Amino acid sequence: MAQRWLITGATGFVGGHVAEAAVARGHQVCTIARENSDTSLLQPRGVAIYRGDLTDPGIVRQALDGVDVVVHCAAKVGDWGPVEAYRSVNVDALRQLLEACQQRPLHRFVHISTLGVYAARHHRGTDESEPLPPRHIDGYTQTKVEAEHLALDAHRLHGLPVVVLRPGFVYGPRDRTVLPKLVENLRRGVVRFIGDPAKLHMNTIFIGNLVEAIFLAVDHPKAVGQVYNLTDGERITKLQFFNTITDGLGLPRVQKRVPLVIARLVARLLEGRARRIGKPEPPRLTQARLKFLGLDLDFNIDKARRELGYSPPTSFDEGMRLTLEWLKNNIG
Repeated sequence: MAQRWLITGATGFVGGHVAEAAVARGHQVCTIARENSDTSLLQPRGVAIYRGDLTDPGIVRQALDGVDVVVHCAAKVGDWGPVEAYRSVNVDALRQLLEACQQRPLHRFVHISTLGVYAARHHRGTDESEPLPPRHIDGYTQTKVEAEHLALDAHRLHGLPVVVLRPGFVYGPRDRTVLPKLVENLRRGVVRFIGDPAKLHMNTIFIGNLVEAIFLAVDHPKAVGQVYNLTDGERITKLQFFNTITDGLGLPRVQKRVPLVIARLVARLLEGRARRIGKPEPPRLTQARLKFLGLDLDFNIDKARRELGYSPPTSFDEGMRLTLEWLKNNIG
């Protein structure tokens, strides 16, 4: 049955793919986009655009009119900068959206979180029963934890049909920020492995697999009030991940390694110095980048498989093939 979906962040990488898939399945889709946002991929698909900001109560109310499903993808992403800048987008805007949804007959509110909400340590089979730390390593992950609490409280206190999804490292065609920056660093030869990359795992999820999980979360009654870890469901090592990129793009493989204990010390020193001088750009190594490069990120997704019937339709190899093909044709 056709529904009306509000997808926040639809001008971005994840939200854009969700919007495209929702339209393809026959749903009416709308989004809220700032005046200067590029909506060229959305308008030809019939996505209704409400020009404004998520912090504008009037625009939010207009966009929610007649909506059955909200998929909240909008977020400020990064590993550097004051926590207040992240909180205004990731927490305050979400609070307003949740309040506007109260007393509305929503079918589902899907909140896109991140596996980054877990503690910055090795994860070997971590599932959703793991408690989240009250303090985090950067503004992004700190505010994503706070956002999860807000969303789940809206379900517990007000009955909003919330589902929280925690995807890992999302990759795929049309990513113009995260993977292209990594590729540029690989071209420059500045990437170093931290620890043994053959024994440390990534938490990858292809964009198509994430979109599939979102539709499952919308459709399954058991999903309401629940939290789900999401990955590709394969144990991909950091060595395999980086070699797939370098080999696929004809770049030299990463050879140099740094022990984890030394990398931790360097990250602390560089971050401390950068904060003292008020540097607007992050140093070469941050705690967040150390987590990406040097920690085992092998999360358990059995709950999503069991309760949602989540079975990632696209393998890592196929997802990376599609991603690298798009990068070669669009980024260079």
